[in-house]
Amino acid sequence: MDKLMIKKDLYEAVNGKWLETAEIPADKPATGGFQDLVDEIDDLLIAETTKMAEQPDTIPNELMKEYIAYYRLASDFDKRDADGMQPLKPIMERIEQLNSFEDLNGQLKDWTLSGLPLPFGLDIDADMKDTTTNAMFAGVPGLILPDKTYYEEGHPQAEQLLAIFKDMTLQLFDMAGYDKDEAERITDEALAFDRLLAPHVKSAEENADYSKMYNPQTAEEFVAHSSHIQMDKLIEALIGQLPEKIIVTEPLYFDEMDSFVNPENFSLIKSWMLVLSLNSLTGYLSEEARQVGGIYNRALSGAAEARPQKKAAFYLASGRFDQVVGDYYGKKYFGEQAKNDVKQMVETMIAVYQDRLANNTWLSEDTREKAILKLSTLGIHVGYPDEIPALYRKFKVTPAEDGGTLLDNALAFSRMGREDQFKKWNQPVDREEWEMSADTVNAYYHPFRNIIVFPAAILQAPFYSLEQSKSANYGGIGAVIAHEISHAFDNNGSLFDELGNLNNWWTVEDREHFQELADAMIAEFDGLKIAGGKVNGKLTVSENIADAGGLSCALEAAKREKDVDLEAFFVNWATIWRMKARPEYAQLLLAVDVHAPNKLRANVQVQNIDEFYETFGVTSEDEMYLAPEKRVSIW
Repeated sequence: MDKLMIKKDLYEAVNGKWLETAEIPADKPATGGFQDLVDEIDDLLIAETTKMAEQPDTIPNELMKEYIAYYRLASDFDKRDADGMQPLKPIMERIEQLNSFEDLNGQLKDWTLSGLPLPFGLDIDADMKDTTTNAMFAGVPGLILPDKTYYEEGHPQAEQLLAIFKDMTLQLFDMAGYDKDEAERITDEALAFDRLLAPHVKSAEENADYSKMYNPQTAEEFVAHSSHIQMDKLIEALIGQLPEKIIVTEPLYFDEMDSFVNPENFSLIKSWMLVLSLNSLTGYLSEEARQVGGIYNRALSGAAEARPQKKAAFYLASGRFDQVVGDYYGKKYFGEQAKNDVKQMVETMIAVYQDRLANNTWLSEDTREKAILKLSTLGIHVGYPDEIPALYRKFKVTPAEDGGTLLDNALAFSRMGREDQFKKWNQPVDREEWEMSADTVNAYYHPFRNIIVFPAAILQAPFYSLEQSKSANYGGIGAVIAHEISHAFDNNGSLFDELGNLNNWWTVEDREHFQELADAMIAEFDGLKIAGGKVNGKLTVSENIADAGGLSCALEAAKREKDVDLEAFFVNWATIWRMKARPEYAQLLLAVDVHAPNKLRANVQVQNIDEFYETFGVTSEDEMYLAPEKRVSIW
């Protein structure tokens, strides 16, 4: 490793040769540490899925049997091509038959359970101030463009993207047998309604502060937001009664709802429903529909091609049966030795964090004790969950020989999922349920449950390997583990207590000081130039705080090992963030992703750490140098 190059640019020094030769697959927007591992696991599971489909006697259990039956439907492109757009027609006809809000109100429950578009959404999740019990949430629909900021005058990409979206949609309407003029009218009206929504929804930056999702209203207050949609009858039909409170994630949207959801705009709303339904379901139809229906998303990401058929079929099936496939993968490929080793690393990291909190110099004693209490109750999940949710046992595939189509099965299973979700209202929260499957290359902290989850798939090289040194593992999975722990104490997670309740456990002075440190982290990243744009420090602050805490705590854990190798630690830290992305995708991430660009995650965080300078001899003459007074340290 060229230490002189490290002094100039750690990320380039570690990943430069890889960046020169790495090729982005035609169907992908990027490649790199995370993506390469995803590809390896995909290839493995596709091969095993194909074998099971061809040799039924190799299917290990009944749940996997249903997964394989669904995969067979997804991969039978001859049947999908023969069916064409026909499976979609009942949905389009149902929307076409709407003439008024009265028509819509007469079928709201079934409409909602069927997953048909509405200008609002209802969901069930843990009450953010009583996380032992599930509450009802009311949210807003997504926009066609990636973020509300794209709708601002003069946005450089908006007009081009909308033109691509419109052209794609017109092609799909033509395939569905619509008259050209009628298709153009519907598409223009849908785009007009989408533009009406944009001023009233939150941007990605605003959504990054998720504590502001908690805006409880009485049922009477909530249903009064719409003079035209009978939301009271809908809620009663879904859960049996009007709840005492509904948590409204974006109250400003609902305050203005009557101004755009009204009889004057009904034709626009109906057209919006048609366009959303048409575009969202193409992946379940013919090959032509799948190819055309992906044009807009490929324009957003820069991917040159759609996924190959076999991989597309695998993604549809494994996405629907995610916990089933994850359970299979975790039990087969994640060994007890690795599980125990990783658990030990987590426990070590928690111990490091506890010491750092105990010796913290800027927290008051009261706040420090509550922080340590929160840390001591942190739930740890490694590998794969103990149980597969019971919902998956309800999924029974209707095969082609019995008249089943891929789309019919997909819609039936989606409906079961919504029915299951609404049955959870006012019921105890299952704090053991995972929100990622074991074959997912990722990890997360859940603030409502105060748990950290590390699926089996991420627990391998370059993040972790029994073949790597402990220092390298700490620079990889160790930093990821500590990153997730740090989320419990970032600008969002710190607002939730040891039970996951939204509850301010800080003194006023401590919260003010923490905000000053968070503001320093915002300033450190805000405006940094990369990929033809600039980083939004406010959008990325929580992840940057978690990166900083994760790296510094993993470093301290590595230093406790007798054979510590800080060069290996920092080199693997830079390795895990290697990424080569298409320009369109890099620009999209700048606009909507709460994570900073990978190169900056690798480079900026080490500039805050004294040991980086000592390890590589970085001085004020070097480009990687950051003056001590500008370095940000929170945890």
